[in-house]
Amino acid sequence: MTLNKIFQDKAHKYIPAGCHTYSRCDDSYPLNAPAVLEQGKGSIVSDLDGNEFIDYGMGLRSVTVGYNYERISNAAIAQIHNGNNLTRASKIEIEAAELLCNLIPWVDMVKFAKNGSTVTSAAIKLSRAYTGKKYVARCAQHPFFSYDDWFIGDTVMNSGVPDESHALTLQFNFNDILSLEQLFQKYPQQIAAVILEPATTEEPVNGFLQQVREICTKHGAVLILDEMITGFRWHLQGACKYYDVIPDLVTYGKGMANGFSVAALGGRREIMNLGGIHHDQERVFLISTTHGAEMCGLGAFVETMKVYNELDVVDTIWNNGQQLVDGMNNISSELGINEYFSVIGTYCSPNFITKDQAQNISLEFRTLFMQEMIKNGVLMPWMAIAYEHAQVIDQTLTAVRHSLNVYKKALSDGINNYLDGRSIKPVFRKYN
Repeated sequence: MTLNKIFQDKAHKYIPAGCHTYSRCDDSYPLNAPAVLEQGKGSIVSDLDGNEFIDYGMGLRSVTVGYNYERISNAAIAQIHNGNNLTRASKIEIEAAELLCNLIPWVDMVKFAKNGSTVTSAAIKLSRAYTGKKYVARCAQHPFFSYDDWFIGDTVMNSGVPDESHALTLQFNFNDILSLEQLFQKYPQQIAAVILEPATTEEPVNGFLQQVREICTKHGAVLILDEMITGFRWHLQGACKYYDVIPDLVTYGKGMANGFSVAALGGRREIMNLGGIHHDQERVFLISTTHGAEMCGLGAFVETMKVYNELDVVDTIWNNGQQLVDGMNNISSELGINEYFSVIGTYCSPNFITKDQAQNISLEFRTLFMQEMIKNGVLMPWMAIAYEHAQVIDQTLTAVRHSLNVYKKALSDGINNYLDGRSIKPVFRKYN
């Protein structure tokens, strides 16, 4: 029995689902995927049996420079030696807060945490306190905002969440301003906040974000833009800067500290300060966590921002993405299967689309492509482009060509002749 298999069995014995994030689970990967990873360096990860892979998962999109980038790792280690978690606010905690507020014009104050769910849920609570209203409008097309009841209860995977907990969550559609306007008409003076990502694979069109901004201002609702993925990837000041929209509250996480655990809620002082102690209004228990300002992560954040500036990380991510996307689409076109396999979205955060013979979106064909990429030394569950991918674009495209040749054969001969085992499954589903 291989070490991978031994530890995979242990994982399921001791950890529900075998890992701590559902998108890391076995059912999100082909059967030939490395079951357990041991380490990563640059854009390369290795499993317990010594197999190496070019990785495009990059720590669930949180690693934007590269695994174990020495300057950033050393900055985190230096803060560990400073004590890592002190009795009162630390120097690095204040420096990190000052850095973020000076970097982002619409962030006057900031609260740090360890995970994105913490800060998005805090943004919802803060919005309700600020407005005195109870409903929240969230974008239906954006896949994940929080593991807390207000969001998870509004998904198909809502077991354990009372109906009362999510009854105040409403849905609108991205790039459909009428769907949002209709919510405000149906719930007049009752919507506390509107939360959405500035962009995903689908970008805003026809001034959609600006229209959302106007509606929130008109109706006295707080505009929360979740930059968990877009922050520090679209632009150093995030997708808000890229698309020229100013939120009331904004959340960050992935990309802040090159894989170290840092998330942030920031925004307008008059809203954020409700969680403070220097006002005469009713107190808001905003975010109060023992490890929220852990020094190693904030040291990594400060150093990561220096690396971003000095090495033009954002521009490199865009350039790497353009080379990879154009290369993959060119190969697909050369093979005559571009109607079945294509890469779409922004160059800094693209997505590959897999379709079956009837041109329907297919998880089976997505599994096949991932399976073949793994056989050719590339782990590509999605496409989280990082700075250090610049060195492996050509090698990746070679793997793509081999994989799409198999994909083409499966389109003509039937996927069952090429897919080894079961298909991957979506995270949000009612039953296993």
